[in-house]
Amino acid sequence: MKICLVTETFAPEINGVSMTLGRLVTCLSNCGVRITVVAPIRKERHKQEDLQFELFEVPGLPIPRYPELRFGRPCKGTLSRLWKNAKPDIVHIATEGPLGLSALRAARRLSIPVVSSFHTNFHNYTRHYGTSALSSLVLRWLKYFHNRCRRTFVPSQDTLLQLQGVGFLNLRMLSRGVDSVLFGPHRRSQSLRNEWGVDAATPVAIHVGRIAAEKNLDLVVRAFEHMKSALPELKLVLVGDGPARASIQSRFPRIIFAGMRKGEDLASHYASADCFIFASVTETFGNVVTEAMTSCLPVLAYDYAAAARFIRDGISGFTAAFNDEQAFLNKAAQLAAARDGWRQIGEAAREVMAPYSWESIAENYLQDVQILLQEISPEIYNDPQIQETHPPVQNNHPV
Repeated sequence: MKICLVTETFAPEINGVSMTLGRLVTCLSNCGVRITVVAPIRKERHKQEDLQFELFEVPGLPIPRYPELRFGRPCKGTLSRLWKNAKPDIVHIATEGPLGLSALRAARRLSIPVVSSFHTNFHNYTRHYGTSALSSLVLRWLKYFHNRCRRTFVPSQDTLLQLQGVGFLNLRMLSRGVDSVLFGPHRRSQSLRNEWGVDAATPVAIHVGRIAAEKNLDLVVRAFEHMKSALPELKLVLVGDGPARASIQSRFPRIIFAGMRKGEDLASHYASADCFIFASVTETFGNVVTEAMTSCLPVLAYDYAAAARFIRDGISGFTAAFNDEQAFLNKAAQLAAARDGWRQIGEAAREVMAPYSWESIAENYLQDVQILLQEISPEIYNDPQIQETHPPVQNNHPV
């Protein structure tokens, strides 16, 4: 099977979308799928010999307020020529920008089936950047775009129901996995904690994510301060970077800012903390929640997306009623009061996440794509020779 993934963000960029797509591409490649990734040219380049996929780069421009990210320029003609020469079985579009629209138009013109994935609630971001009046316009654009795809994969039940309620069609669940080899308590490092200025007994709360308005970091800090009334020695570490860093750093100089981290270094930051605070209300899933849980951390988050699916309140973490700040602060107090049980809660969290591998996620995706192709061309994909070449994936995973 040949799949072309079109995305305006991809590794080595550090964000949840690029990480998710990178994991999916790796697992699909390991299943024998031939992957081509179409993405904007970026400063930090891949070494072609290290890739498990073909990379086709197109011109791009920086995204306003997110200068480290780029959106691809319109390139319908370029993609049409690419796919005429090497036609994929399916085109998967992961972002709804100019590059994504070019891919949608080129693929439909060439009668190539198109699927998409919904990663970011851009219509909800508008209120964090003083552009709330644009929310309905952004939502209409997202619906227009995704409803022209044969499938739109969404990461959580909350997102699926929300999008169904406003008229999105052909939605399918595609959850997220977590790497339990990379993330886990085995990554704990006292030398890293020494860099933070804490000893083995000092409790440390951590937040991982973009330091930006949509992550609701003011509430993270308020929850931290709320916890300090019971745990006066508590420290807070923020991992990540973004436009709000300078403001938060100037207002809260005692917070430890660790900057952008990735790979084993990121895993060590998770594991070297003692609890995780996540107050965002704009997530479609929240990969950092499952990474923290796999790292054996008790997580405090709002009760939606990944937290709603995986956290059992008071047992494997703490969840507050969605977007209720007072409820969130009350749960922060409960988290602080449970200090002696943090290890047990963290172990329960890791146990919950144990079955959810990226391999199982990729198998689910591949199975859905195969079903779609059978629906489109049953005379081809039901042929015994094709079935022998592309046997249906047997999904035995609880995802």
